[in-house]
Amino acid sequence: MKDTIVIDWSTIPKPVDDGAANHLTGLDLPQIVLNTTSGEAVDLSQLAGRTVIYAYPWKKRPDGPLPEGWVTIPGAAGCTPQSCAFRDSASEIRAAGATHLFGLSTQDSAYQREAVDRLQLPFPLLSDQHLRLTNALSLPTFVAAGMTLLRRLTMIVNNGRIERVFYPVFPPDRNAADVLAWLADHRDD
Repeated sequence: MKDTIVIDWSTIPKPVDDGAANHLTGLDLPQIVLNTTSGEAVDLSQLAGRTVIYAYPWKKRPDGPLPEGWVTIPGAAGCTPQSCAFRDSASEIRAAGATHLFGLSTQDSAYQREAVDRLQLPFPLLSDQHLRLTNALSLPTFVAAGMTLLRRLTMIVNNGRIERVFYPVFPPDRNAADVLAWLADHRDD
């Protein structure tokens, strides 16, 4: 498909599991409404069925620079390959039982819309620009270029409760395949 990027992951620092997401499995999502790139407001805690939410740090625009030192931050690089992998697997993920699929970042919806259009994502991105969901769940973050950004993780939520967390996610372009495999193995759960 379009805009698939190939990265030599052996040259990128691999994130380590620092335990920052250990508390998430089994938590109920808080009632927080987030804006989407499709113009809707979504309360993830109210969605029925399985929802896949992949969190990514920051998606740069093609003509924009990366924050200084970006590729040296473990787990920072790879937002576009991760999104493209979810784009390419979206119909299979839905067929494996996910009712909803979202990307999540702390960027605002207007900024995210460019990526949805450019990458032709068949699902909306959620904006947590005010860090309400991030803070309520104590999602793992880091700071780069003065921005508080999410560490890359993926949550599978079932009827408002976090059922499975993938963290750390590396390499990012394999995340969608890992999620699809888990969904296929737990279709009847």
